[in-house]
Amino acid sequence: MRLDGQDNQRSISTLSRPHLCPWLHTVPHLFSLYGTLLANGIFSLSPFVLDNCDDPLASLLSPVAFSSSSDLNGTHIPAQLNRRVGTGGWSPADSNAQQWLQMDLGNRVEITAVATQGRYGSSDWVTSYSLMFSDTGRNWKQYKQEDSIWTFAGNMNADSVMHHKLLYSVRARFVRFVPLEWNPSGKIGMRVEVYGCSYKSDIADFDGRSSLLYRFNQKLMSTLKDVISLKFKSMQGDGVLFHGEGQRGDHITLELQKGRLALHLNLDDSKPRLSSSPPSATLGSLLDDQHWHSVLLERVGKHVNFTVDRHTQHFRTKGEADALDIDYELSFGGIPVPGKPGTFLKKNFHGCIENLYYNGVNIIDLAKRRKHQIYTGNVTFSCSEPQIVPITFVNSSSSYLLLPGTPQIDGLSVSFQFRTWNKDGLLLSTTLSEGSGTLLLSLEDGTLRLVIQKMTERAAEILTGSDLNDGLWHSVTINARRNRITLTLDNDAASPAQDTTRMQIYSGNRYYFGGCPDNLTDSQCLNPIKAFQGCMRLIFIDNQPKDLISVQQGSLGNFSDLHIDLCSIKDRCLPNYCEHGGSCSQSWMTFYCNCSDTGYVGATCHNSLYEQSCEVYRHQGNTAGFFYIDSDGSGTLGPFQVYCNITEDKIWTLVQHNNTELTHVRGASAEKPYSMTLDYGGSLEQLEAVIDGSEHCEQEVSYHCKRSRLLNTPDGTPLTWWIGRSNERHPYWGGAPPGVQQCDCGLDESCLDIRHFCNCDADKDEWTNDTGFLSFKDHLPVTQIVITDTNRSNSEAAWRIGPLRCYGDRHFWNAVSFYTEASYLHFPTFHAEFSADISFFFKTTALSGVFLENLGIKDFIRLEISSPSEVTFAIDVGNGPIELIVRSSSPLNDNQWHYVWAERNLKETSLQVDNLPRMTRETSEEGHFRLQLNSQLFVGGTSSRQKGFLGCIRSLHLNGQKLDLEERAKVTSGVRPGCPGHCSSYGRICHNGGKCVEKHSGYFCDCTNSPYEGPFCRKEVSAVFEAGTSVTYMFQEPYPVTKNISLSSSAIYADSTPSKENIALSFVTAQAPSLLLCINSSSQGYLAVLLCKNGSLQVRYQLSKEEIHVFTIDTENFANRRLHHLKINREGRVLTIQMDEHLRLSYNFSSEVEFRDIRSLTLGKVTGLFFLSIAIAKYCIFIQFGHLLFYKLANVSPCTFGGYLYDWICLCLLIFYLSTFPVILACSFLFSQSQYSAENISNPRHFKQEWI
Repeated sequence: MRLDGQDNQRSISTLSRPHLCPWLHTVPHLFSLYGTLLANGIFSLSPFVLDNCDDPLASLLSPVAFSSSSDLNGTHIPAQLNRRVGTGGWSPADSNAQQWLQMDLGNRVEITAVATQGRYGSSDWVTSYSLMFSDTGRNWKQYKQEDSIWTFAGNMNADSVMHHKLLYSVRARFVRFVPLEWNPSGKIGMRVEVYGCSYKSDIADFDGRSSLLYRFNQKLMSTLKDVISLKFKSMQGDGVLFHGEGQRGDHITLELQKGRLALHLNLDDSKPRLSSSPPSATLGSLLDDQHWHSVLLERVGKHVNFTVDRHTQHFRTKGEADALDIDYELSFGGIPVPGKPGTFLKKNFHGCIENLYYNGVNIIDLAKRRKHQIYTGNVTFSCSEPQIVPITFVNSSSSYLLLPGTPQIDGLSVSFQFRTWNKDGLLLSTTLSEGSGTLLLSLEDGTLRLVIQKMTERAAEILTGSDLNDGLWHSVTINARRNRITLTLDNDAASPAQDTTRMQIYSGNRYYFGGCPDNLTDSQCLNPIKAFQGCMRLIFIDNQPKDLISVQQGSLGNFSDLHIDLCSIKDRCLPNYCEHGGSCSQSWMTFYCNCSDTGYVGATCHNSLYEQSCEVYRHQGNTAGFFYIDSDGSGTLGPFQVYCNITEDKIWTLVQHNNTELTHVRGASAEKPYSMTLDYGGSLEQLEAVIDGSEHCEQEVSYHCKRSRLLNTPDGTPLTWWIGRSNERHPYWGGAPPGVQQCDCGLDESCLDIRHFCNCDADKDEWTNDTGFLSFKDHLPVTQIVITDTNRSNSEAAWRIGPLRCYGDRHFWNAVSFYTEASYLHFPTFHAEFSADISFFFKTTALSGVFLENLGIKDFIRLEISSPSEVTFAIDVGNGPIELIVRSSSPLNDNQWHYVWAERNLKETSLQVDNLPRMTRETSEEGHFRLQLNSQLFVGGTSSRQKGFLGCIRSLHLNGQKLDLEERAKVTSGVRPGCPGHCSSYGRICHNGGKCVEKHSGYFCDCTNSPYEGPFCRKEVSAVFEAGTSVTYMFQEPYPVTKNISLSSSAIYADSTPSKENIALSFVTAQAPSLLLCINSSSQGYLAVLLCKNGSLQVRYQLSKEEIHVFTIDTENFANRRLHHLKINREGRVLTIQMDEHLRLSYNFSSEVEFRDIRSLTLGKVTGLFFLSIAIAKYCIFIQFGHLLFYKLANVSPCTFGGYLYDWICLCLLIFYLSTFPVILACSFLFSQSQYSAENISNPRHFKQEWI
């Protein structure tokens, strides 16, 4: 019978009628690959505790079930909840961080909740505590939530009960309460209760030389779906948990490898076997800690979910097959060699397995009942627990353990095991007896270093091992006798490291492990590096084991900042919180992300290196070129390269593909079609993000044809089509809208044959074409073209699909205006548990106001302008609120656009405003770290409608996602779409007299009255003159503007008789003499700029026949193939001549100077004036006279040309010297391509020039 399942965790499926049967076997057909299965005893890994499992477990315990670190009155019965007898509860002898209260529940139980009270009738209560659990009363495990040691809120008085339901239920026999904080006016005092229910399980113990075999009833077990679940605990980092294989190559193996679980799964017969194939998936870490770990493997065909301790990895197996074919048997605990009893292919598992289910079959239960399917090796059905006591050194400056030794023994023997993430730390320091020196064992850069040193002798040094800070257990043994010392790592007796000394070695009486006491006054402990942070166990001195519980009880040795009877190592790289492929490394206290070659930066590789669009690059002042864009910023889409055409008013984004050339096609038919798939260098999702974020996109498509039909219009089946973003066929061509099987000519009825809607559908023997633009964004980009009609006689086609072209950033200028304090926009909850980045622009005149706010039950996030010069970022992830404040020396409520960027990740919280210094605060390594929000996101205000923001917010991004503020504002009162006044903030971007012109979505620079052009009016307009070339512009008599003269022309006539001169001239030449400029008046006056024969520059004024003024600048030869800038400014009697950056000349005329009736402006050879009739040499020149750009005048009035003039972007090479190496820079000026090169530049000089 097949039943419908559930689509959630709570619903239940029922039978339509009852059935009488001795056995019920549930076989899943389809299940959630992101959930778990609960059937036939397969347990759920849901994070929720069990229902109906809340019985009090401690109230009926006998007094002997309680123990503690110390006790104030010697009895523990009052430690039970609500008991008032005796002293009213438990209090330790001293209230400090080393105290604990423990109970033995008798058996392993399911624990779902805990509760606490203070000590009755006193001022003693605990305000916060942690929990630890154990199966044996040794090797404790701390309770964690969110992968952090969890702190429970305690009591505020002695009587009230504080109850906590555990998010994750715990199975254990022993429970320990560890007070962290208590009433400062009293002492530690507790009464406790534990809630839960009984727990039953099937356990098998494997000794490392045994296994279980599950034999199938048939020779071959072929499954399309598998569910395998188990729990295990082990002290060994390697061992096979289960294995099965088929004779044709299928296999499945789960094994421990260096404390991690590796899954090998192969469904393809052609793939290599286990011994030569890498794991399909690897999960978990530090799994050799002798604690229970849960495993769940779910497979449906090639889709696999692999879960270890609530961390799930989903992957798809390779190969063609969907079924897993296993021959004869599955083995658990090892891989036995057929025909060789007791022989195994790989290292066996050593530890315990609990509740082992294979596709609903309880394997351990079958083995316990000795069913015929199970063949049992040396396996027992209870878990043997080694009584090993680990210790943790928690502080890198103050942790240490002092243990006594036996002095003056001839020789020395010390051994122990350690594990750590730190590269450096002291492991052991001891002073040897009889003055035989000091022994130091340390970890330095991941290598063991043993030194025995004495002031008068050469130090004996031994180095061994590498990368020992890998988190794995490593064993160390030091043996010394007479003058020989041996250091053995990881029991490698075959190759121990050895050295000899001249001195006899005698054992000391004090052994310091991990560090030295702060108050040590003698030289009994030396530590040249920092203290050790990590775990140790199995410490032997002089071949005698050391009882670390006695250390904890104060009867042996001494210690500081140790956790005894637990190893609290944590893998901070599991899961890997480094985003976008960043690699994770760690120390004991934190983790680090290497973001190299990811395209992202930041503490967790969260922030993209690249901007989100060409519009943003343009706003930063960039010009046309190739750029990487990351359309979703810190989102999952990566960056890819586009070409940004920033030379026009519209900023075009061009995405090239792999076939932009005209491609000819012959021999294609419906049976054998021609197809070409286009590769844009980015994923389809990346392209869609560019298209969706643009105002307009288009692609030009051309189909050239000769007896090759295109769409077969008007009503035939299309013979050529293209595929778009949704992988659908589109039978329309460029220029036509979607849904219309036409070409561009069909819309305006201009096709070659009016009976068809495409030129090519006329099926002519001559070449023709259909060309147009596809612009429906939901169908773009073109990903494939298919052609089927080029197989007839004399039939041929050629196609070309241009690059994807888009303009307009829909989000960068997306802005709203808030004009009432009670108004706000609301959006769905901001989900950002681990990483959150928020960026936007704002402008305001208000004193304060909230930009955005999102609330949770306890957590929240808020950004606001808290004063005219402060922006505040406040956030609480459950550890208490923190605030970051950026202060500006100038007001931020100046009605100018300001940029805000805020980020929170697991490493730090940051806030930056404009280019002010970034404020950063590191995140605590422990405690809550998930940001859990559940309210709506409020923008421009708060849920309380108080402290609302007045002003404009623009380009709001949350984790790379763009919020459409304008669309939401259209339906919200008190908020208007858009925000005027962009030029007030960005007008300075328009240079050289360019005018900033406001648009709804941004601005543009009007360069009409500037001598420059380009998007920012920074590109010089210049020309190349050949010898004998001249250009003359004739000024006309002033008269009213006619309809044929533009507004810019009318400005020319208005200034034809200026009262002052303002001339800017840039030139490059290699020849002298040369005339650069001549301005003539009708009264025979002129102003001339020329280069003399020696290369000096002259400026000549002739105001009348009698009055000539000559000004010469002869500081260098200006005909030196370098760019020079000349500015001439005269106002009234004062004349100023500026040459390049430093040469400046001023002159005062004796009387008022004024040009009248200016007639012409000439560049190049001038006839009629003998001293100006110089044959001009080839040069490149740029000229501005007043507000007029000379080379733009030809567009509005006629010019007279003589010789050859090239409208050219003048090219040059600049050479300067950096130290002794010449550096050649290409820049956008200078004269000829053919005449100018690095070789003919003589006497290069240091030159500084800014070009954008």
